[in-house]
Amino acid sequence: MNRIVYIFLMLVLFALPLAAQQNQLQTSIDTTKNKIGAQFNLTIKTTVDTNAIVIFPAKPNFGTLEVIRNYTIDTVRKDNRYELIKKYGLTQFDSGKYTIKPIQVLINKAPFYSDSLNVEVANVAVDTLKQKMYDIKDVIPAKRAIGNWWIYVLIALAIAAIGFLVYRQVKKNQANRGELDHFKTPIEKATGLLQQLERKELWQKGEVKNYYSELTDIARNYIEEAINIPAMESTTSELIAALRMAAVKKNMSLTQGTVENLEVVLKQADLVKFAKSKPLEYEIADDRKKIEKAIITLDQSIPETVEDEDVAVYNEAQKQKLIKKQKRKRIYITVGAVLLLTILTIMGFVAVKGFDFVKDNIIGTPTKTLLEGDWIKSEYGTPGIGIETPKVLKRLDIQSIIAKSDATMFKDAQAFGYGSIFENFTISVTTLSYKQEMQMDLNNVQEGQLRALEAQGMKNILLKTEDYETRDGISGKRVYGTMTMMDKLRDKTEKMYYEVLIFGQENGLQQIVISYPDNDAYGLQIKTRVLNSVGLRKTGQ
Repeated sequence: MNRIVYIFLMLVLFALPLAAQQNQLQTSIDTTKNKIGAQFNLTIKTTVDTNAIVIFPAKPNFGTLEVIRNYTIDTVRKDNRYELIKKYGLTQFDSGKYTIKPIQVLINKAPFYSDSLNVEVANVAVDTLKQKMYDIKDVIPAKRAIGNWWIYVLIALAIAAIGFLVYRQVKKNQANRGELDHFKTPIEKATGLLQQLERKELWQKGEVKNYYSELTDIARNYIEEAINIPAMESTTSELIAALRMAAVKKNMSLTQGTVENLEVVLKQADLVKFAKSKPLEYEIADDRKKIEKAIITLDQSIPETVEDEDVAVYNEAQKQKLIKKQKRKRIYITVGAVLLLTILTIMGFVAVKGFDFVKDNIIGTPTKTLLEGDWIKSEYGTPGIGIETPKVLKRLDIQSIIAKSDATMFKDAQAFGYGSIFENFTISVTTLSYKQEMQMDLNNVQEGQLRALEAQGMKNILLKTEDYETRDGISGKRVYGTMTMMDKLRDKTEKMYYEVLIFGQENGLQQIVISYPDNDAYGLQIKTRVLNSVGLRKTGQ
């Protein structure tokens, strides 16, 4: 069961003891309507034994109302008992309707709760006849908006530039492959590549490291293809040693000077690539000549023999290896270009349309998908709750939770829900029927909801309560607000909005809970549509 659905399934069960509890506290208030900043006088009375220990809370706030006066407790003796009277002076500096939540009073360490009360704070009326009036200012002409057309131009230019660079690189690679394809022998390929290297003029442009890297790669490739030595993977020392062994094995007429000249250039290249050495211009030109002479000498020293089957297989394998390497390179260039174009396009839409447009229409929003999907209307539980939802609600295992409470009080208990952390939307429906006649006091439900959320580790809980009535005329309570929950799957906290509708009919209770990430516009639309579809079956129907 998804964690958030489980949490809200617990809400109704936490609220039951408070809702069914007989209140030992008498709660009253001097007025339910007052002006901004005026004082409400809240009174809580309880009658206890003379040896009872009673603790009234001393909080700076009761919900959204501020405690501005905390009166001392009045004690009146009645026979062998005491009547304790506690008063609080409350106020609020914003107009609106507010609920004074049930206040916890400890009697001999046992918690008891006062009734919740609804109060209204009205604005102070202003006499406009005595207030000096001023003429309305003329309309100020707005500056002509430049518009966002230039962003589209920049995006188009960027896409065109990237497309041109990709096209140029592909054509260049194709040209290089075309030049290499006509070479029939390793020596033709090596001399051709040396000519291409000279045309690039790398060292003249200051790219000495790249020049030596390509120069030695040409020599190594020739040795690998013509003499069958793994030159590309070998160090300079390993390559020279292998070359001397191959000269003996293949009866190559190879002079000591040729090998030494090749070794000198390879070591010079190692110094340039790894030690950042900078040869002089004449040394670079001399190294180029040494490599070319070494390749030609090596080719001339190879005896003219019929290519055996192993060599043919090796050459074919090398050819296939080169083809695969070139193919991978083309794929990488194409994928990189597509990704870059996609990123630029998204950035352009963000700049012009805003991030919400991109998230909804390009990236995708789970709750938007739910809202626009096929909805299902069905009835759940006993007494039944008719409701329309974006997904079918699945039956949940409520028995394991009830077992922790008093399961004997229920004749029937059912729960249904849908919820996934990936869809960012949860809904649960719970119905309870009692074996014995019981009247529910929904004014005490708010405290139970708060305790349930706190017990499940919710933080920063904002909880509001108000009366609610369905289109069928069934009265209940609406509990709503925000909270911060820990998303263990993604190891982060998330601010959630939740809304609870709870109805206490004769011998039955019905509850609907919805939650989604705060400020999710599509979650709000889903919630509104779901709650507007609610139809409750009355007990006995």
